[in-house]
Amino acid sequence: MSIRFSVQSGAFELPEPQKVKNWVAEVVKRRGKQVGNINYLFCDDEYLLQANMRFLDHDTYTDIITFDYVAGGLISGDIMISIDRVGENAEKFGVPFEHELHRVIIHGVLHLLGQGDKTDSDAAEMRRQEEEALALWNMMFHAEQIA
Repeated sequence: MSIRFSVQSGAFELPEPQKVKNWVAEVVKRRGKQVGNINYLFCDDEYLLQANMRFLDHDTYTDIITFDYVAGGLISGDIMISIDRVGENAEKFGVPFEHELHRVIIHGVLHLLGQGDKTDSDAAEMRRQEEEALALWNMMFHAEQIA
């Protein structure tokens, strides 16, 4: 059982990977589930576009694609994240890059936990759960900086 991070190309390095692993595991645990094998691949727009066309037949750029391999209470999957898109969205929404990165990282996990985002109500619930998970990140790691 593990959470792994890899990079398709470029100089991207995930800030504080152990903290991210602990946070993702805590989000999963709080839903009464267990981490199986969750693999993150950080890539560029073109790489993710090719995957989107190949596997989902979608000819559009996206920030994330989640492949769900969940079995019962064991949460497993492959999550591909476009670092290009995360950067653009951070600028668009006026948030720090790392905040948007964390939102997208947990977005994929929430999909593995069963949360959809295709309808307006599902998308609103996804956003609420993302915000709840981001608040947990702040509680887990920003409180230690203040203390």
